[in-house]
Amino acid sequence: MSHSPTDAGSTEAATPVKQDFIRQIVRDDLASGKHARIKTRFPPEPNGYLHIGHSKAICLNFGIGLEFDGRVNLRFDDTNPAREDPEYVEAIKEDVRWLGFEWAELRHASDYFLVFYLAAEKLVRDGKAFVCDLSPEQVREYRGSLTEAGRESPFRNRSIEENLDLLRRMRTGEFPDGARTLRAKIDMASGNINLRDPALFRIKHVEHQNTGAEWCIYPMYDYAHALSDAIEGITHSLCTLEFEDHRPLYDWAVDNVDLPNHPELWSHLPERGFPTAPAKPRQIEFSRLNINYTVMSKRKLLALVNEGLVAGWDDPRMPTLQGIRRRGCPPKALHLLADRVGISKQNSLIDFSVFEGCIRETMDGDCARRMAVIDPLKLVIENLPEAHEESLVFPNHPKNETFGSRRVPFSRELWIEREDFMEVPAKGFHRLVPEGEVRLRGIGIVKCTAVIKDGERVVELRGTLDPESRAGLPGADRKIKGTIHWVSAKHAVAAEVRLYDRLFSVPDPDKDEAGKTYRDYLNPDSVRVVRGFVEPEAAVLAIESGVQFERLGYFCADRRDHRNDAPVFNRTVTLRDSWNKGA
Repeated sequence: MSHSPTDAGSTEAATPVKQDFIRQIVRDDLASGKHARIKTRFPPEPNGYLHIGHSKAICLNFGIGLEFDGRVNLRFDDTNPAREDPEYVEAIKEDVRWLGFEWAELRHASDYFLVFYLAAEKLVRDGKAFVCDLSPEQVREYRGSLTEAGRESPFRNRSIEENLDLLRRMRTGEFPDGARTLRAKIDMASGNINLRDPALFRIKHVEHQNTGAEWCIYPMYDYAHALSDAIEGITHSLCTLEFEDHRPLYDWAVDNVDLPNHPELWSHLPERGFPTAPAKPRQIEFSRLNINYTVMSKRKLLALVNEGLVAGWDDPRMPTLQGIRRRGCPPKALHLLADRVGISKQNSLIDFSVFEGCIRETMDGDCARRMAVIDPLKLVIENLPEAHEESLVFPNHPKNETFGSRRVPFSRELWIEREDFMEVPAKGFHRLVPEGEVRLRGIGIVKCTAVIKDGERVVELRGTLDPESRAGLPGADRKIKGTIHWVSAKHAVAAEVRLYDRLFSVPDPDKDEAGKTYRDYLNPDSVRVVRGFVEPEAAVLAIESGVQFERLGYFCADRRDHRNDAPVFNRTVTLRDSWNKGA
């Protein structure tokens, strides 16, 4: 599903109306005439790759834009150049588009650095900000605690003239990193620690990816984020619940800078190609998407990559959108997950199986079927001539005729799954056993007549095909309990198959107890690479194509390594949830 652009006018037909408290606020604001048109934004910091939690925020912001004919910006809140990288910027843009969305405008907080600075000078002139010489350690000491009020900085009552002079000298690079900060003058006794004279600007002699060496002072996130929303005329600033305590500071910055009534602060923006109609945004918080069996801390994900515990940011076991995409999860499954989880004010932990269920539901309807064998055992049908070959017609999807059909080659020698044969069958085993019969998918009934071994290992089976059990003949209706799949050995294409599973073996890998960390909970079986065989029509699938390998699971052609002459498939999810069996 691709929507272009999210000047979001293209709504999908027959889409059920979504109900949640944020959408109700939007409906009420439009109905009352408070807003003629809504505007939202997705504002990631470009200091890491997006993860599955971000998919909910993307679907919410862009989804609301689409549903209410609004505009949605993609804005990079790039206020900390020491931790940011253009690599992250490009990956985030790719992720948003992969999820099916296009932004109305691409903006950066760095587009507004001059606005932030001019606003800072205004706050100083208004007696609402001051330059502070306390060190970071002293600032923490003066801040107080949840039960104890903070103390005012000894530099809080500097004159306006002195503060302006120091701020301008900060900007010209006169002082070293950390020597001074510009702080808001709010209330050191506030019960909300965010309002205890928070920093607005700090000194960092670091080049910025967009502005180069133009600036050596950079705005703090809370200050820049609030003013960026106001500059862009955002009507509904949607963010997760951890920002609820930051909302008073957000409103303080918006109200005290008052951009709509001070065009001198931003009049240069339209000249630089940024249409500007400042307004007062409303911040609304919602619960974030939390899923067990994962970690989503950027610091921990970075450590997994840097320590070689995974194969990179797009390792298919990672919860990053790049990893989820490479594993083969369809974007539609993430939309479905966002809908299933819903929008609320209540934090909750979603079971990983809910996510996997969304993938299965999506891929079951949208993926063609193919046959593959990932642990091959040869079966030779001795009552067929050595040169025997057939081309059989198989439906591409058992529930959807519009998928059409394909031809599957059949010959005397086949590959079957090793687990579909037991020399000494367990109770209830209904597949191939010595002197037993099983139905070969689409062929007929075969009987195992001989087992060839190398030591204790079975290396080949011999059997006979009941000719009367072929399709269209009376014997085809003979009752046989087991049906197995196969691939013609003569026509099969060798493939690498990567069997992925959950990265962590416990539901809460973040728990640091008994001296253990998340590293100790890595699942040793989170990936297993095998060599198998696929039918020819599977080998020629395009990269990132999803497919159900019958009886095995849902897979995709790896977006980096798959080639038609050397196929590589990733297991996206198993056919059934194997983690909840007696676990």
